Amino acid sequence: MKKVLVTRAVPEMALGVLKNVVKSVANIEIDHNYIPDSREEFLKEVRDTHGLLVNPLNVIDSAIINAAEKLEVVSIIGVGFENIDVKAASKKKIPVAFTPILQKAVAELTFALILTLSRGITSADIYVRSGEWKEPIPIIELGTDLSGKTLGIVGLGRIGSEVAKRAKCFEMNIIYYDIERDYKKEEELGARYVSLDELLSSSDFVSLHAPLTPQTRHMIGKKELEKMKPTAYIINTSRGQILDQRALYQALVNKKIKGAGLDVFEEEPVSIDEPLLKLKNVVFTPHLGSATTENRMNMFLTAAQNLGQALGGQEPKYQINPKAV
Repeated sequence: MKKVLVTRAVPEMALGVLKNVVKSVANIEIDHNYIPDSREEFLKEVRDTHGLLVNPLNVIDSAIINAAEKLEVVSIIGVGFENIDVKAASKKKIPVAFTPILQKAVAELTFALILTLSRGITSADIYVRSGEWKEPIPIIELGTDLSGKTLGIVGLGRIGSEVAKRAKCFEMNIIYYDIERDYKKEEELGARYVSLDELLSSSDFVSLHAPLTPQTRHMIGKKELEKMKPTAYIINTSRGQILDQRALYQALVNKKIKGAGLDVFEEEPVSIDEPLLKLKNVVFTPHLGSATTENRMNMFLTAAQNLGQALGGQEPKYQINPKAV
């Protein structure tokens, strides 16, 4: 029987699903434990572990990977893998797998934030609840159409492409910036490739969908925000560290841009003392990008399948480091 450590307490039904999926994929039985609370316990527990089922918040560094003498796979329930020392895993020929299937859920939340900002839904809700609505025609700030507006997408990967598909339905003009130009997607999505500077200065809505790397950390800061229109909005459903929150706060209070929608933050959970929380022209959600019932179950099943394939000696379907094995 092979041992698997799971990153957090999950319902017994989910653990039953995990066991059944691994058995159906690899025809092997697994035992499971939750990862201990302390790092010292974890380093001890991981020594005879064959598989790790983790989420993007769990740090699996070289010390843990090197301590895991029997480790055969690290399977992430999520799309981000900056928390995993992939180089250390590759050096030991351990596959690292992830679940790049959350793009539609994140794209839908992205558009929920765009619509909330463009039509002032949060303030309108407060207005109705407060009892201030006294006249047939409400005295409230008007929203803005999406049709004919320009959406600038930073990162036209899986999620950025799904956002572009939805923008087409709203008759928006789509421009994008990425480190690599994709002519096929441009044709499919009706998107136009531009420099980051042009994207920032031309867009009515800027939506961030880049992965977090040393190069993308704070890629949108004071200088970049000052290039945006004073009527523009910025939306971040990727990683909080891509957008400099201090610079964003200054841009908002100084009316350099009109508003922002944030699902991610530089530090999570966000502190109650975060200055952005006091602003009315920002809409917040608590990292809900993948948080739908259907998507979370699919992510769990995919992570379990990746785990089972690796434990059975196969290559996981969604492997980050295929050349390592």
